[in-house]
Amino acid sequence: MLKRISPSQVEMGMFVHKLEGSWFKHPFWKSKFILDDPGTLDDLRDADIDAVVIDISKGCDVLLRRGDAPAVRSAPVSAPKPLLQRRRVAAANTPAQFDYRSTAPQTMAREFGHAARTADRGRKVVTKVFLQMRLGKTIPAQAVEPVIEDIFASVQRNPHAFNGLMRCKQDNEFLYRHALACSALMISLARALKLSPNEIREAGLAGLMFDVGVNLLPVDLADFGNDHRRLPAELLMQHAELGVNFLEASGLPAAISMVARHHHERSDGQGYPARLNGSDIPLLSRMAAICDAYDELASFMPGSGVVDPGTVLQTMSAQRGRFDPEVFAAFVQCMGTFPIGTFVELKSARLALVIDQNPTDISKPTVRPFFSLTTGKSLRSEDIDLANCFGADEIVGLADLSRFDPEETMKLRTRMLASLAKGG
Repeated sequence: MLKRISPSQVEMGMFVHKLEGSWFKHPFWKSKFILDDPGTLDDLRDADIDAVVIDISKGCDVLLRRGDAPAVRSAPVSAPKPLLQRRRVAAANTPAQFDYRSTAPQTMAREFGHAARTADRGRKVVTKVFLQMRLGKTIPAQAVEPVIEDIFASVQRNPHAFNGLMRCKQDNEFLYRHALACSALMISLARALKLSPNEIREAGLAGLMFDVGVNLLPVDLADFGNDHRRLPAELLMQHAELGVNFLEASGLPAAISMVARHHHERSDGQGYPARLNGSDIPLLSRMAAICDAYDELASFMPGSGVVDPGTVLQTMSAQRGRFDPEVFAAFVQCMGTFPIGTFVELKSARLALVIDQNPTDISKPTVRPFFSLTTGKSLRSEDIDLANCFGADEIVGLADLSRFDPEETMKLRTRMLASLAKGG
């Protein structure tokens, strides 16, 4: 049973079902949680929110004190049922549908499927928002808040699944997919840098929005295969200022428009538009420069060669002066030395695909061999946790895929990663 109460009425032991008001105004990511920490209670009472919805079937009810305002929209409380009966009723009324705001840890295989549906939900929202932009309409923050919350929850459940999914997406909506991917990458990087909840939230929103200016360029992206990377450089550079003007008009936080303006600055001062360098570049912009470059370089387009995340990290690491070294080191730490979707060669003379990460040793992921260099034949799938195979196998380097057709190789990766969601 749900009750809507004021923040001042919140007490320890209550189960918070929903916080009413924009999440820009409070520091909580979780939308459903039990209040069991005094510090969290103080934060909730001080938060700038309209009301708190509690579930009295899962936690304590409100105790009205003299002078308190009565709870709103509460239904009468019936006599309590026996505990076993209550459990049976709850089980019967519990929908089987997955809660996409849940942050309970999930395996890579299970979360990959959830991440696919999360991405599809987000794509629909972002597509609509970008269309409204082309029609000259501004973006209310509430329109994209659910997307950020869904992506954050996915990253919390498994830090690698959503970004792994983005490596096997092959569609013509590159800009939409790029926005979702950068949002997830920014959230992952912000967590690795141990930023505050509010900063993580801003990082996710910035990742979703920093390239919105591309939609406002005086050009039809269809003429360039819907890929803004093919635009002339002098034209593309205009998107930073166009994005700033649009985001400011939409009333989004100043930190978000700042990222739109400076995500193409370089640590050596050779970027644009202000040629800032080093720590003069805002932290979120330094983060965005890395996430933006990684996703663009790691995104396959028909007609190009094989795109490999591990190779992309090596390429970025060699671009000295372009990225903040400390932030880039944190990015590698959260992605892994060999990110999900990387093709590697094993000492057993087999080629394999990285399908999961080891949180304690980023150099020893879980891999799935698919080709024998000795026999020149495909292999039956078997997963190898390199951190727990007692030295029986190990990665000797990135795979040489020059003998394979690029498009067929990318399709193979898509099939192998997609099979994770099916447990295969």
